[in-house]
Amino acid sequence: MNPDRILQRTGVTKRRLLDWAPVVALLVICLLLAFGGDEMRRLGRYDYVALQNGEYWRLLSGHLVHLSWAHLWPNLAALAVIGALFEDTFRARDWVLAGLVSAAAIDAGLYVFDPHVQWYVGLSGVLHGFVAAGAVEWILRRQTLGWVLAIGLIGKLIYEQTVGAMPFSRGLGGDVIVAAHLYGAASAAAWAAVTHFVRDRASRV
Repeated sequence: MNPDRILQRTGVTKRRLLDWAPVVALLVICLLLAFGGDEMRRLGRYDYVALQNGEYWRLLSGHLVHLSWAHLWPNLAALAVIGALFEDTFRARDWVLAGLVSAAAIDAGLYVFDPHVQWYVGLSGVLHGFVAAGAVEWILRRQTLGWVLAIGLIGKLIYEQTVGAMPFSRGLGGDVIVAAHLYGAASAAAWAAVTHFVRDRASRV
């Protein structure tokens, strides 16, 4: 059967599939890396000393490997929910850019401001970035839900910075690096604001 006809019958457009591609790819990559077990985790994690020795792939892979399956599944579930929440807001390149900006800011923040953090793994910082970017975009589009998300996210970040990790995020086999959530959210929010204004100005020219 013609693939285009299948898409028409299901109501799924090629554009929608393309925009979901980065989210699906991220899900699959994290899942596949998890099968590598402890060895893959040690090889892929953000590692302060290893970075000083030139192992720069860890700047990316550190966000893709996880402590355990118990650490992985909540992140993948959150990614799927976030993907559905912002499917009409972000295009494929937005997902990619927001993710890269968040990951880069987390890496730089930990390396420069938190050198005591010897290693870090997980997608949670990038997930905070996605939510922050989506909330900013909705606010700039004058959607009330954007403020609801922003207030909730800011409240969570303040709690983490003053009290510590949220109770439901503890007990996964390692310390929760709450600074990563802050760096990811702040950088992606700034990126979303700048991107929105640049696109808006370009559309008026």
